[in-house]
Parts: sequence; C-alpha cells; structure tokens
Amino acid sequence: MSANSRLTIAAHALTWIGLYQRRGHEVATSEQVATSVNTNPVVIRRLLAELRKAALVHSRRGAGAGWTLSRDLADITLLDVYEAVEAGPLFALHRSTPDPECVVGHGIGPAMTAVYDEIEAALRKELARTTLEAVLRDVLRAT
Repeated sequence: MSANSRLTIAAHALTWIGLYQRRGHEVATSEQVATSVNTNPVVIRRLLAELRKAALVHSRRGAGAGWTLSRDLADITLLDVYEAVEAGPLFALHRSTPDPECVVGHGIGPAMTAVYDEIEAALRKELARTTLEAVLRDVLRAT
C-alpha cells in the first residue's frame, strides 16, 4: 500500500506560491508550480482547483493568468490544506459487513472506530498547530 502525497503536494504548491508572491510576482502559473513539485501541470491544476473550492487560492484567467493565495501563509494551517484535499477519514472499516455471529466480526468495528477517532483527533490537532508560514520558515532554514 503506498502513502498518499496529496497533502504534501498541496502544501508545497501553496508555500511556493506564497514565496513567489513575496518576491514581487503577482500570479504563479501551474507550470511554474509543477516544475518545483516535479510533476505534470495538470496534476497541479486539479489540486489547485480543490484548493480554490476551499478558498485557499484564487485563479485569474486571460492575460496574466495564474494563481494567488487567498490568505497569507500565516493564516493557512496544514489542517486547512488537509481538509481541502483529503476526502474522508484516514482509516476505513471493512468494505463488507463482517459476520455478526462471530465475536470478532461483531466487535471489530466499534473497537477500531474508537482507535481511529483518537488518531484522527490527534492528527487534526497537530495539523491545526502548523501554519504554512512555519513550513516556509523551515524550508528556508533547510536551504
């Protein structure tokens, strides 16, 4: 099973756009962001469309087309980004209902749901504490 990188790519894109704007540029193109992420611009456009629906970015069409942040990096948390690009819970239960006559089949759902709910709460708490401004600060410190 491979890990999901959507949150990382979305945080990368937003942080890149924020830095690009700070350096005096009005809008960033999906091609520019894709170069930094090392992926296809279509992937970035689809992701940015989801971020636009969550009011994290604006898009401009026509001459001077591109993307801008809707808020300052200090006002965007990783939880905001996570909620914009990750659909559904972290973990899922069985796709089909386990045997209710089996002691494990009967109780596995409630037992695992309690664990998953705690993990999800801890994840959300940590993501809410981290802004993209902090991410950018750490990125710049690493270079």
